[in-house]
Amino acid sequence: MTAQGLATRPLGSTPTGEGPQVSIVGLGGNNFGRPNSATATRAGADAVIGAAIDAGITLIDTADIYNAGVSEELIGQVLTGGRREQVVIATKFGHQHASAPGSEGWGPKGGATYIRNACDASLRRLGVDVIDVYQLHTPDPETPILETLTALHELVTAGKVRFIGSSQFTGAMIREADRVATEHGLTRFVSAQNLYSLLERGIEADDLPAMRECGLGLLPFFPLASGALSGKYRRDHTPEGSRLAARPEILEGLDWDRLESYRALCERADVPMVEASIGWLLAQQGVASVIAGATTPEQVRANAAAGRRQLDPAFLAEVDALFCV
Repeated sequence: MTAQGLATRPLGSTPTGEGPQVSIVGLGGNNFGRPNSATATRAGADAVIGAAIDAGITLIDTADIYNAGVSEELIGQVLTGGRREQVVIATKFGHQHASAPGSEGWGPKGGATYIRNACDASLRRLGVDVIDVYQLHTPDPETPILETLTALHELVTAGKVRFIGSSQFTGAMIREADRVATEHGLTRFVSAQNLYSLLERGIEADDLPAMRECGLGLLPFFPLASGALSGKYRRDHTPEGSRLAARPEILEGLDWDRLESYRALCERADVPMVEASIGWLLAQQGVASVIAGATTPEQVRANAAAGRRQLDPAFLAEVDALFCV
């Protein structure tokens, strides 16, 4: 347990060892540097990261494409002094549908040249000597996984990266990457980031079993479905300035009858929807940490509180049944 009572779990466990210990609730960095947000500036980022550390959160996850690299820069500026040693920094590279700053001419995003350049650029922006968890943001259909894993293994051997992970891999891709790494004596993935929430349970069919087989720790992204599972949205009320206020097509596509049943279930149990949504994820085998974004210290504290809440198994079973696929 952390000083604030937030439990930790190993980020993956393979035959060659465990990944780093991380708090069961992490902080997502996609809002840092986002224009017109409370975390667009260093002061806003400092307030959120400071609140996270105070609440016992030890995992900060970002990516080189978040707000054109500004997210990494702000995190690096805030994590000065002793703060760097208090957190596990995870970042991502190689998104197939977005470009990192200065990446023109680096070649395929899962290729050796791209990986070396991307890592060095992230190290500079973060202002650190080593990245704790370095993750391939999306699969690269152009590059054999052997080349990708070999390049990542070289970064680990050089001391620039401690652990590696995947994001948005299918079950077949996860198994293949683990097989190739094992056969060639390369560093294995310890983590996986995939879309997973009460509203998005598609990974349960094959991807999640593959993660369990290969010992990967799951870091579900969009755990609150962009806020739809937070309790702040209703069929007839959308908070002004909220993320989904600018995306009415998502709101229109939600199953409001089910969400209102969920709200009623949480109210009967006296459990805030945020805590129920995060708590359900943490009860799923293989989930290492639930990464939730935030733009205010209050949101950070609410997310962390969800990690400290011990939910009744009967309540979790009701939640599961309501959203079963």
